[in-house]
Formats: sequence, C-alpha cells, structure tokens
Amino acid sequence: MDSFSTVIRTASHEQHMEAETSTFMSDLLGGRLGVDAYARYTEQLWFVYEALETGVERLASDPVAGPFIRPELFRLRALEADLAHLRGPGWRAGVTALPATRAYADRVRECAEQWPAGYIAHHYTRYLGDLSGGQIIRDKAEKTWGFEKKGDGVRFYVFEEITNPAAFKRSYRELLDAVRADDLEKKRIVSECKKAFALNTGVFRALGEEFPLSA
Repeated sequence: MDSFSTVIRTASHEQHMEAETSTFMSDLLGGRLGVDAYARYTEQLWFVYEALETGVERLASDPVAGPFIRPELFRLRALEADLAHLRGPGWRAGVTALPATRAYADRVRECAEQWPAGYIAHHYTRYLGDLSGGQIIRDKAEKTWGFEKKGDGVRFYVFEEITNPAAFKRSYRELLDAVRADDLEKKRIVSECKKAFALNTGVFRALGEEFPLSA
C-alpha cells in the first residue's frame, strides 16, 4: 500500500502539470513577458501567503496541522522585501488581488480557521512547490530581469534557513505519512489538494488574460 505522501503526489499530478504548463507561466519563464508581469504575479502570491501565514501560530498546537507549522518555511517577509524592490516602498497602496486570487486566499483562510487537515493540503502544494519548481522560477527571473542571485526580487524563492532542501522535503513527506487522520479524512485532504492546484491554475489563467502576448 502506498504511503500517504505518495498518494497525495500521484493523485494531484494532473492538476500539478496543468498549473506548471499554464500559458502565463510558460510565457513568463520563456522570457516573453516583462518584469511587470513578474511583479504582478508576486503581488498575487502575497495575498495567498498572507492567508497561509497570518495567525497560524494558533495552529501550531493543533494535533493535525501543528507539525507542519515550520517558521523556516514562512515566506511573507521575503515577499514583502521583493515587492518593495519591484514596486517601491509604497507598494502596499497599489497591490490588488485578482478575483481568482481572492477566491484562493479565502479558501486557504477558511481551512486555516475551520479545518486544519484541509490547511495541510494548501501548505503542501505551496511550500513543497516553492522548494522544488520555485527554484526554476528564481533562476529564470535572475537571468531574464537581471536580479542579483538570491537577492532582492527573488527572495521569495530563497529559503535561507533550509540548508538541505532534499532532506527537508524527505522529512516533510514523513510528516504527511504520519498525519493524524483516518482514511476518509485523508481522502478529503487529497481532494483539497486538487482544489488547491485548481485555484492556483485559476490565478495563472487570470494573469494570462491580463498579460496576453500580442499575436
């Protein structure tokens, strides 16, 4: 029988690929969009991580979600440094969430407040993605728009407190395997994981509409 971390990974593979191969992401990583599109994407991430990280201290003592609340993963401060670099010190006055982003952040917040096991699904799809595919985005952004390596503009992708990402991801999967949930709850977590990818793809779609490549 497969471990839960394997189940969750294989069950969401299709949605994961759809998110990764969205037109917006392909255009962004292909260097076909300007830095403004990258900044707009970073703004949307800020709303999602604000929902993921604001007030989660109370989840730290939760028997299900508690083990996943790891401060070394937190991204909000890094995102704010990137936005200050990309948009200037007054960035807060200008950031707006796309409707798709608002829906995503609202769902994350709802899980954080009402369903700790569901929160894990969002935690997993975001942070493990940042530690993996996020590094490709960082590399492309540095090369495309000339950001300093692991510096301002790409700090979101730099996990300074995680010296060995491969070992961290292994330990994270062990946490998933040991999650305190029965089979039915695990099925619900997997379902929420698929939903998280779908919500993320919705944000990419909306960004693609905002930044269409001229034919």
